[in-house]
Amino acid sequence: MVRIARLDGDKYNFPEDPQALVNGLRKCGTRIDLFTFLPRLSKTSPEYHYPMEWDNLAVLSVSSFDGWWTNQIDNKTRNMVRKAQKNGVVTRELAFGDTLVRGIWEINNECPIRQGKRFPHYGMSLDRVREYAGTFLDRTIYIGAFLGNEMIGFVKLVMDETQTQACLVHILSMVQHKGKAPTNALLAQALRSCTDRGISYLVYENFSYGKKQGDSLSRFKEANGFRRLDLPRYYVPLTRIGWAAFHMGLHHKLVEYLPDSITAKLRDFRTAWYSRKFQLAKET
Repeated sequence: MVRIARLDGDKYNFPEDPQALVNGLRKCGTRIDLFTFLPRLSKTSPEYHYPMEWDNLAVLSVSSFDGWWTNQIDNKTRNMVRKAQKNGVVTRELAFGDTLVRGIWEINNECPIRQGKRFPHYGMSLDRVREYAGTFLDRTIYIGAFLGNEMIGFVKLVMDETQTQACLVHILSMVQHKGKAPTNALLAQALRSCTDRGISYLVYENFSYGKKQGDSLSRFKEANGFRRLDLPRYYVPLTRIGWAAFHMGLHHKLVEYLPDSITAKLRDFRTAWYSRKFQLAKET
C-alpha cells in the first residue's frame, strides 16, 4: 500500500541534488509515497532537513593490502586465506562475458537454500543472469575464484561515481567447496582490487539488520575488518499517504517490530522447513 522509491543501488549511488530529484519524482506521473536515500560515507551527520532514521553499513577502511593483512584482521582470518591458496583456489579479475555469466549461473543453480532460506537466484536462466549481473558495467569489478578451470565463486564490486568507495553487491561461492575457503580468498582479492585503484572504502551491505543480533555473516564481516558505520537514511514524503506512513512506522516490515527472541525462533523454523523440503525434493 505504501510505495517507496529509492535509487537503484543506493549504497553506491547517491543524489548530488536531492531536492531536484524530489521535484522530478513529484512530476513523474507515477504515485510515489516516500523517497528514501543514503548520503555518502563522509556525511555521517544529518545535513538535510528531510525526515530521517539511522541506518548502518559494514564499512572497511582501505589503506593498503599489507595494512589490512597485518592490522585489520586476525590470525584465524589470515589462515583461512592461506587455506584457500593451499587448496588450489586461485582468484583473478574477469571481464564481463560468457565465461563469467556461465560461471555465475552454475554457482547460483548449485543449491536452492542458502543461509537457511530460499535462494532467490536459484533456477535463474542464463539470460536473466546476464541481465542482473551486467548492471553498471562502466564502474564494476568482477572477480572469480577458480579451482582448476572451474569457477567456484565470484564477486561483483560496484564503485560510486567518484571511485572513492565500492560496494560488495554480490559475493558467493559454491557450497560444495566451502571447506576450501573460496569466500575468504575472494574478499582478499577484493581488497587488492580496491587498493590497486585507490578506493578508500569497501562496503559490505548492512552490518546489522533491524533488531537481529549477530549471526555468522556479521561475524564474518567483523573478522575481515568491517566495522559498523551509522548513517542517516532520509525519507521524503511525496504524498499524504507517505507522510502518514512514515509517522506511523508503516514503511518498515512487520518483522522489524518483533523481538529478536521471536524472530530467531522463526528463522530456526524456516531453516528446518526449507531443509526438510529440500531433502524431500532430493529423495523424490
